[in-house]
Amino acid sequence: MSLRDTIRIMIVDDMSVSRALITQSLEEIGITKYQTENDAKAALGKIVAAPVHLVLCDMNMPGMNGLELLHALRTNKTTARIGFILITGQPTPELLRIGQELGLNNLIRKPFTTATMKASIERVVGPL
Repeated sequence: MSLRDTIRIMIVDDMSVSRALITQSLEEIGITKYQTENDAKAALGKIVAAPVHLVLCDMNMPGMNGLELLHALRTNKTTARIGFILITGQPTPELLRIGQELGLNNLIRKPFTTATMKASIERVVGPL
């Protein structure tokens, strides 16, 4: 059984179209074990209750943004080592600096392709 058959991913994005594009890319890659959430606080609760291998998270969301979710995961013993990829249309140097300080594993720039999604995930978890 390959990694793509067993990896569990949480997708966090407040925009339904963005969630659909991410899930479509994952399905094209052959990843089927994923959950989606439109609210970072709700996603945090689910991840703490049932940890995943990787989080794909949008940066700009109401309530709790992507970096705030990353910080919350990194400061919880149960979720501190979960892979985290931030998805954003504006990866500023400041955003990258803060992300690195918080333990960001990778970043995907919008718009993305299935190939860039796969490459980004593989840099975090290994070959799919």
